[in-house]
Amino acid sequence: INLPRLAIESEGNEAVFYEKLQHMMEMVAQQLLDRFEIQASKHIYNYPFLMGQGVWLDSDHLTLQDDLREVLKHGTLSIGFIGLAETLVAMTGKHHGEDEDARELGLDIVSHMREKCDGFSKKYKLNFSLLATPAEGIAGRFTKIDRKEFGKIKGVTDREFYTNSFHVPVYYPINAFEKIRLEAPYHA
Repeated sequence: INLPRLAIESEGNEAVFYEKLQHMMEMVAQQLLDRFEIQASKHIYNYPFLMGQGVWLDSDHLTLQDDLREVLKHGTLSIGFIGLAETLVAMTGKHHGEDEDARELGLDIVSHMREKCDGFSKKYKLNFSLLATPAEGIAGRFTKIDRKEFGKIKGVTDREFYTNSFHVPVYYPINAFEKIRLEAPYHA
């Protein structure tokens, strides 16, 4: 999920941001469920090497005619995000390395996303997870697309890439121990 885009579109309004985030997470979850259903409808005979070895949990109990649902239900449907630092700049004017209020908002955003994933897991009886995406390729692509649409926004779209997941930006002067301390709460 391109968090900075949601923040830019929200113009600093937290309620609007969370509404947009809610919509985006629902859409991504539905896309993952649609893909799961397509894959789950395949049969063991479609993947004789993968499923015929008994390596996948519960695959040793299935026949060639069975579908993959019983095997794939143990997998993970992952929702990733990028650009928390730029999101916080768009929302508050500062990122989580610079400001305690931004840090608290960042933790709230990531906690909210995690709670939504946990809710999807309960609702659909599948394993949804939230990934702190290390997406170097998409980090540059999203920034380029957003800069084209919204222009160059200081601290948000003015660099060649968005910061990975919840990281404190690499350009921000901070020592390793402080960076670890600030990023640690996001792992939970």
